[in-house]
Amino acid sequence: MEPESVSRAVAAWRNGTFAASERNVPAETAVAISVNGSTHAVMMATPRDLRELAFGLALNERIVAGLNEIETVDCVRTEEGYDCRLWISSERASRYSTRRRQMTGPVGCGLCGVESLELARPDLPSVASRLMVAPAAIATAMRGMERRQRLGRATRAVHAAGFADREGTCLATFEDVGRHNALDKLAGHLAQAAIDPASGFVTITSRVSVELIQKCAVMGCGLIAAVSVPTELAIEVAREAGVTLVAISRGDDFEVFTHPFRIEGAAERLSDPSTAAGANAAT
Repeated sequence: MEPESVSRAVAAWRNGTFAASERNVPAETAVAISVNGSTHAVMMATPRDLRELAFGLALNERIVAGLNEIETVDCVRTEEGYDCRLWISSERASRYSTRRRQMTGPVGCGLCGVESLELARPDLPSVASRLMVAPAAIATAMRGMERRQRLGRATRAVHAAGFADREGTCLATFEDVGRHNALDKLAGHLAQAAIDPASGFVTITSRVSVELIQKCAVMGCGLIAAVSVPTELAIEVAREAGVTLVAISRGDDFEVFTHPFRIEGAAERLSDPSTAAGANAAT
């Protein structure tokens, strides 16, 4: 496996003059995910935790319904990058082949290359997680994720996705140049460790785009907390899928956009159609 970061010489402009310096930058390489010998996706990723990436992407993109449908995963180094080769059960492979005929050139974001607008807005499971957390747990989880961002501290150029329990204790963090990749790696880890995503919540260092909400819904995770701002479509899909969307989480502060019933005290303050739906799901 190649290094996750490398040092490069730079000419740094500081205090009105140039000086020779060095900068750590994240490694980035092409990673192919192939299924039963056919390429499913090619993406640029950090060459680390690639098995978790393969498992998580297979689950989040619903190539398989569970780990029991994956027979083997081999991550092979090639001249061009890495090929993560999944072999899935023959029954699941038949369903996958049917779905592949509806897609063209898919990539890791889960949207690019789909053939129709309908495939860009897939039907998602309704998340029924009964998780409820105190506001302080959000900040605790964010700080825990930050402490685990070793590659982020070294390069200041990668995203991270973490998973915390209801108290906010960060249980796992994965990093990658791509925010989707980081979340897929996390999903793969949780599945292999037999940790129920509904038992805690996801934290992420990026903005919240719709694909991240879709992945959380497929995982069955009821709450995602992000450092930056969500898109309008992400808010809409989070409301439809029953996902509590927390964003702009900085220091002790954050904003709740959907299904506030999972945050203690938030439902009393947010006038939103998801409040009633969330209250019904919680009972």
